[in-house]
Amino acid sequence: MSLEIPYTTGLTPDGKAVTGQVDFSRVPRFAGPGTFAGLPSLAEVGEAQAGVIGIPFDSGVTFRPGARFGPEGIRGASHLIRPYNVELDSFPFAKHQVADVGNLAVTPFGIDRAVEAMLTGLAAARERAGKLVILGGDHTIAYPALKTLARHHGPISVLHFDAHIDTFGPYFGAAMHHGTPFRRAAEEGLLDPEGCMHVGIRGPLYGPHDLSDDRAVGFQTVHSSEFATTGLPGILEQILTRLGDRPVYVSVDIDVLDPAFAPGTGTPEPGGLASRELLYLLRGLAPLNLVGADVVEVAPAYDHADVTSLAAAHIAYEFLSLWGR
Repeated sequence: MSLEIPYTTGLTPDGKAVTGQVDFSRVPRFAGPGTFAGLPSLAEVGEAQAGVIGIPFDSGVTFRPGARFGPEGIRGASHLIRPYNVELDSFPFAKHQVADVGNLAVTPFGIDRAVEAMLTGLAAARERAGKLVILGGDHTIAYPALKTLARHHGPISVLHFDAHIDTFGPYFGAAMHHGTPFRRAAEEGLLDPEGCMHVGIRGPLYGPHDLSDDRAVGFQTVHSSEFATTGLPGILEQILTRLGDRPVYVSVDIDVLDPAFAPGTGTPEPGGLASRELLYLLRGLAPLNLVGADVVEVAPAYDHADVTSLAAAHIAYEFLSLWGR
């Protein structure tokens, strides 16, 4: 049997050739390459207009470790993904070239050194692969992602799906960790204070000052409890109104989902969103100017059935589908 990988091929609307997923009618899903959704690697296609990149880093966690294995778990679960997104009427791998960029190899032995390596790696990946969906890794990675994007777009609006606000200050003397990326980004002028929003926030805090500090950074908040009263259409309207036509980075901490839907994460909080609710909101972001995205904090070891990785894979797929409409 030939070792050549049988990728599907096609043409973009302007007649350019693209390489799509592995032809899963010829290769079983569990036997194909270990790339996201069976896509070609960036090395195979040379350049792409959208890419998926992993950052297997979790030295910034403050409770359970394991998110360094998130990219591997998400890629494995992604082989269930098919080429047509029914809800968005999108063939995300045919509209333009999409590729798996691989993983950034960053040190686990120093957060500052790791962040510098992420900045270098993300800048290089963006040059060859256009818009990026980042697979975490812990939420520390959002800071270098925003710094990279701000160099091209100026201050960025952040739509942040999470159980936690992640605008906390230093912890045990560490100024950078997975609970502080948006505070650091705001302090460096990377964020648009008129266009940032948290969705799904819940759980206890250290005190009211956490919320006042968060508002000072520039975030508006939709708490998880509001889903029962406002409803999904109302929350989506709030998001679209707040963000408008600004350049937007969407950051999804998988713990925004209730632990029933995402047990494989380091800091689970009861009372979260259902997968269906989150996917509805992501699909409604089509009017936005989405310039980058991530899905982080997937720690597969805490989930025996890959439920969390499967949710994360579909979240990444929705981002690619929005770009491929």
